[in-house]
Amino acid sequence: MRFMDEVITAADAYSSTQSTSPASFLPSNIPLLAAFLAFALAQFLKLFTTWYKEKRWDSKRMIDSGGMPSSHSATVTALVVAIGLQEGTGGSAFAIAVVLACVVMYDASGVRLHAGRQAELLNQIVCEFPPEHPLSSARPLRDSLGHTPLQVIAGAVLGCIAAYLMKNSN
Repeated sequence: MRFMDEVITAADAYSSTQSTSPASFLPSNIPLLAAFLAFALAQFLKLFTTWYKEKRWDSKRMIDSGGMPSSHSATVTALVVAIGLQEGTGGSAFAIAVVLACVVMYDASGVRLHAGRQAELLNQIVCEFPPEHPLSSARPLRDSLGHTPLQVIAGAVLGCIAAYLMKNSN
């Protein structure tokens, strides 16, 4: 019975040193914060890149996918770099993050980019239908889905910067 008392006491001592409140969870999780920061910065920067390219302000760009820089790439790259800086590159967490980043960035510049181009082409076809055609009044498909390789690279660079900023601010 004495052994069980010691085990319970050790477990209680460990759990009392660990806080489960959300406030203590976020500040200590630098990779998570770096990923969120990179995502927010990328989405915010889309306002300015849209203005530079199209000479108009479009606040919807802050919640849309696609565009410069890639927030998906920024997010996963910040996660990879922050984990690498915090835990090193030899662990499982780093390996998982690298694989996730590769899949996300490949998807952003491959599958989603081509799906967006197909949507653009389908929208043009539907616009040429006569007004009496049942699809002539169909809502246009979203054509800003993916990213060019340059947008993916810009997002990755932004993710690296966000991770380094988070590491240095800690």
